[in-house]
Amino acid sequence: MKSPKMLVVIIAMIVAFYSFTPTIVKAESEGKIKKIESFIEEQRAISKIPGLSLVIVEKGKTVYQRGFGYADVISKTPVTSNTLFELGSTSKAFTGLAILQLEKEGLLKRSDDVRKYIPWLKLKYNEEPQSITINQLLYHTSGISTYTIADIPESNESNALELTVKKLLEKPLNRIPGSSYEYATLNYDVLGLVIEKVSKQPFEKFIKQQILEPTDMKDTFVGLHQIKSADMASGYKLGLMREQRYTPPIYRGNVPAGYVISNTNDIAKWLNLQLGSNQIDSIDKKIIQESHITDHSVEPFDTDTYYASGWGVMEKDRNQYIFHAGENPTFTSYFIMQPNEQLGVAVLANMNTSFTTAIGQGVMDLWEGKNANNIQSGGPKKMDKIVTFLCVTVIGFGILFSILLLKTLRNIVRKQSIKASLNIKRILLLFIHSLIVATILTLTIMLPKFLGYNWTFMKVWGPTSITVLFYSVIVTSVIYYLLGLLHILTKKAHT
Repeated sequence: MKSPKMLVVIIAMIVAFYSFTPTIVKAESEGKIKKIESFIEEQRAISKIPGLSLVIVEKGKTVYQRGFGYADVISKTPVTSNTLFELGSTSKAFTGLAILQLEKEGLLKRSDDVRKYIPWLKLKYNEEPQSITINQLLYHTSGISTYTIADIPESNESNALELTVKKLLEKPLNRIPGSSYEYATLNYDVLGLVIEKVSKQPFEKFIKQQILEPTDMKDTFVGLHQIKSADMASGYKLGLMREQRYTPPIYRGNVPAGYVISNTNDIAKWLNLQLGSNQIDSIDKKIIQESHITDHSVEPFDTDTYYASGWGVMEKDRNQYIFHAGENPTFTSYFIMQPNEQLGVAVLANMNTSFTTAIGQGVMDLWEGKNANNIQSGGPKKMDKIVTFLCVTVIGFGILFSILLLKTLRNIVRKQSIKASLNIKRILLLFIHSLIVATILTLTIMLPKFLGYNWTFMKVWGPTSITVLFYSVIVTSVIYYLLGLLHILTKKAHT
C-alpha cells in the first residue's frame, strides 16, 4: 500500500515542479526585461539617441523585441520592429560569409593573392610591391591604413565600388601585409569587388541571392540605392548638445563594408543563422562556424580578442562572445552573441554614437544576470561637448570683436579717428598681426590633416558642431583681423 501512495506523491511533486518552473522562468525574464528597458531609456536620454530597435534571441526564438523612441523626430514616427536602419560595419559579416561561400564552390582560395582577381591592384609598402591575400583582407592584416576611409569617393553610380578600390592606388600601405592587425573598412570593399569579379554579377545581387533570400531576410537591402520602403529611419548625429538630422553623401562604393540596411525582424534571423539555430540548406553550417574562426597569427586587437571574417571573437569567463559594432555617419549598430547559450543581442540606432555598443553590451550583461557596466560619455558625445564649448567661446569673441569693430568704424565716420602714417612700429605690428591671423587660419584648415583626415570627412562623420566651429573660427578671425588693421592704420584725432 505504501509503494502506490509514494508513487502518487512523487508524481504529484514532479507535476508541481514542472508547472511551477515556467512561472519562475517567466518571472525571471520579466525582471530582466524591466531592468533592460529602464537601462535603455536611461542611456537613450543621456546619449540623445532619437530611436533604437532591440532584439534578443535565445535557442532559436525571439525572446524580446522592442523599439524605443522615434524613427523620425519631427513627425514623431515611433521605432518598430519594421523600422530600417543602416548597419554600418556589421555589414562586413555578410561579405565575409560570401567569400567563404565562393571558396566552398571552388571559385577562389583565401590564400590567393588578391591580384589574381583584381590584377591592377598593385599596392606598395616602402615603395616595394606587396602580395596581399584574401585572408589578410578578411582579417584586417593587409596593411591598408585605417585612414583610407577618408578617401572613399561620393558616388551612387554602378561602378562606385571599383572607383573606391582604385583610391587605394594613391596610398602606400601602412605596414607589411600579414605583420599585424589594423582595422581598415576598405579591406571589405576590396573583398566586395573580388566577389563581383568571381561571381560575375553585382555585389548586391550576389548577397541577395546567396544569403538574404535563403535566410528569408525579405526586408534587408544591400545599399541605399536598393531601398524601396517607407520604413527607413531618418539619420541623426549630435550637434551643439542635441540630435541634428543630417543627410550624408551616398558612398555606394562602401556598401560591402558598411551599407547593408535591415530591421530587427530580419536581424533576429541573421543572429539565429550565426548561432546555428536557423538551419538553411543552401548555407552550410560549417561555413558559418568557419566565419567565426579567428586569426591568431597576429597579436589580439583587444584583450583576448581576435578578428575573424567580419566578426570579433572574445574569450571571457570561459565563454566565447562573437560581436561587431557598426558605425555610419548617422547610424550605428551592435551585435553580440554567446554561442554556448545560443544567445544573441542586436541593437540598431539612428544616430552616430558610441553608446549603441555600450547599450548592446549592457543588455547582454543584464540578460545573463549580471550588472550593466557604467557607461561613460565618449566618442561623438564627448567630442561634441568639447567642440560646443569651443564654439560658444569663439562666437563670444566674435561678438566682442564685432562690437569693437563697429565702434572703431563709428569713430572713423565721426572723424574721431583718422588715418595714421605708416612707420616702422606700425609696419611691424601689421606684420605680426597678419602673421597671427594667418597662423590661426592655416592651423584651422590643416587640423584634419594632422589627424589623418580632411575637412570633408570631418564634416560628414563628426558632430555638426565641428562645421559650426570651423566657420566660426574663420569669421571671427576675419573680424579680428579687420579690427586690428583699423587700429594699426588709424589714430585718435586731436581735439
